[in-house]
Amino acid sequence: MESIVHYFETIPSSHRAIILVGGIALFWIIESAVPLFNFKYRKWKHAGINIFFTVTTIVVNFALAFILLLTSDWTVANNFGLLQWVELPVWAMALVGLPLMDLVGAYFAHWTEHRVPFLWKFHLIHHTDQEVDTTTANRHHPGESVIRFAFTTLGVLVLGAPMWLVFLYQSMSVVLSQFTHANITVPRWLNTILSPVFVTPDMHRVHHHYRMPYTDTNFGNIFSFWDKLFGTYVAVDNRKLRYGVDTHMDVAEHQNIGRMLAIPFGKTRKVKYDREEQL
Repeated sequence: MESIVHYFETIPSSHRAIILVGGIALFWIIESAVPLFNFKYRKWKHAGINIFFTVTTIVVNFALAFILLLTSDWTVANNFGLLQWVELPVWAMALVGLPLMDLVGAYFAHWTEHRVPFLWKFHLIHHTDQEVDTTTANRHHPGESVIRFAFTTLGVLVLGAPMWLVFLYQSMSVVLSQFTHANITVPRWLNTILSPVFVTPDMHRVHHHYRMPYTDTNFGNIFSFWDKLFGTYVAVDNRKLRYGVDTHMDVAEHQNIGRMLAIPFGKTRKVKYDREEQL
């Protein structure tokens, strides 16, 4: 465990880049071999749009990283935060800290983005993708990247998380997000094994259904039990799903980077029909 702590305390930026690119490449290959949906789309063009938003996410997080580092160093130096107030061995800190980082920095952030109209206008760019695949994982408006960063920093502050734990969490988050967005057919036995603890593609896809109430379910990022604990978990036959968000189903819009960047600053759109749907 000490070697893992040391590695993530000093993880080079190049290794973090390998984790990001390697995850996309791995799940890209798998979804090409065993896709759930046979999308009729230009996969490379679709990926190009999502990779643009991936790059903006990287830029935002890189520019603000010093805040995360200062926050973590301050909490450890001043013995501040839940993990600092309780004497735990390193393995227990990881076992407790990772789910709590996921709760504050991801689940709560995601839930809040769906509840606060101003934040939703930034987050819905992620939902406009009508061909969800592994590249969708980092399809975030730069404004949302700032919002997510703020919640991650809050998680570090509340927990008193050391940087090795933060980097470990972020590395897991990158790979698991690519997995849960991947357009792959997951064997039922594997989904049964993973789903009590981890978010799976079968679970997360429901969140990308284009209409309510499914859009406001399954907020989990890494761990599935937060949705089950807070009553936001829903199971649906994935083959009945349709991706997108009902207020922004114009294909020309969600394939235009400039128009997507402008969405949060335009008028809030309302659907002209009952948004509630039962699959």
